[in-house]
Amino acid sequence: MAQAPTLSITPEASLSRYLSEIRKFPMLEKDEEFMLAKSWSEHGDTQAAHKLVTSHLRLVAKIAMGYRGYGLPIAEVISEGNVGLMQAVKKFDPDKGFRLATYAMWWIRASIQEYILRSWSLVKMGTTAAQKKLFFNLRRMKSQMQALEEGDLRPEQVDHIATKLGVSEDEVINMNRRLSGPDASLNAPLRSDSESEWQDWLTDDEHANTEDQLANDQEFGARMTLLQEAMADLNERERNIIQERRLTDEPKTLEDLASEYGVSRERIRQIEVRAFDKLQKAMKRLAVERGLTPEDITG
Repeated sequence: MAQAPTLSITPEASLSRYLSEIRKFPMLEKDEEFMLAKSWSEHGDTQAAHKLVTSHLRLVAKIAMGYRGYGLPIAEVISEGNVGLMQAVKKFDPDKGFRLATYAMWWIRASIQEYILRSWSLVKMGTTAAQKKLFFNLRRMKSQMQALEEGDLRPEQVDHIATKLGVSEDEVINMNRRLSGPDASLNAPLRSDSESEWQDWLTDDEHANTEDQLANDQEFGARMTLLQEAMADLNERERNIIQERRLTDEPKTLEDLASEYGVSRERIRQIEVRAFDKLQKAMKRLAVERGLTPEDITG
C-alpha cells in the first residue's frame, strides 16, 4: 500500500490559523467516504486518503481539547492526534460497516494518550493500569463534582474518587496535585490580537458539533453492534439471563429467574456472572478483529 500523505498544515506554526483552516474542510457523506476509502485501500489513491484525513481534522482537535489539563502544548497534542488519525486512515476497512469517525476515535485517543504518558513519565506519573485510569479520569470526575477550581480535594471527594477508580486515597491526592498546574482558560483569546476565544471555536461551529455528535452516535452504534454479535457466544439460557438482568429497563430479580428456571438464586447469579464474563471476552475479541480498542469498546 502507498504511504499515506503528510499534512501541509500543522498546528505548531500558528494554532489559531490552523483551527480556522481545518474548519474549511467539509464533512463527507457516507457514500463519498466509502468510495474514497475503497479508492485508497485498493488503488493507493493518496488524494483520496488526503481527503479522508482532512475531513476529520476537526474531530482530532475536538478530542485533543479534552486533554488540555495535562500541562502540555495543545498544538503538540493535536499533532499527536493527527498521527493517530493518519494511522486510522491507513488501516481503515470500509467493508466492515463502520464510519471512519468511529474507527479513528480509538487511534486518535491512543496516540494522544501515549504522548501524554511519555511526557509525564518524567515525573513518574505511575505505570499501573489503575494509575493510568486515575490519570485520564481524574479531571472528568472532578468536573462532575464541580471541584476543578478548588485546589486540594475535600476528604469525601478523595474517598469517592478512590473508591470509584480502585486506587488509594494517597494516589488521588498526589495525582490531583500534579495535575493542578496552570491551565488555559476557555475564555482566553486564541491570540493576542484577536477577540475570539477558545470557547467560541469549541461551541459556535454547527458542523463541528454535528461531527462530534456523529462520532458519539457511531461509538454507541459500534458498541451495540459488537454486543449483538458477542451474544452469539452465549447459550440460550445465558442470553436470556443477561437480557433480563442487564439489558432491560426493568431488570428481573434473581428470585424471578430462579422460579422461571427451577433453580436457586445462587445458581442464577453464577450463570449471570459466567455469561457476563463470556460476553466481555467475546466483545474484546471482536474489537481486536476490527482493529478497535477493546477497553474502550467494552467501557
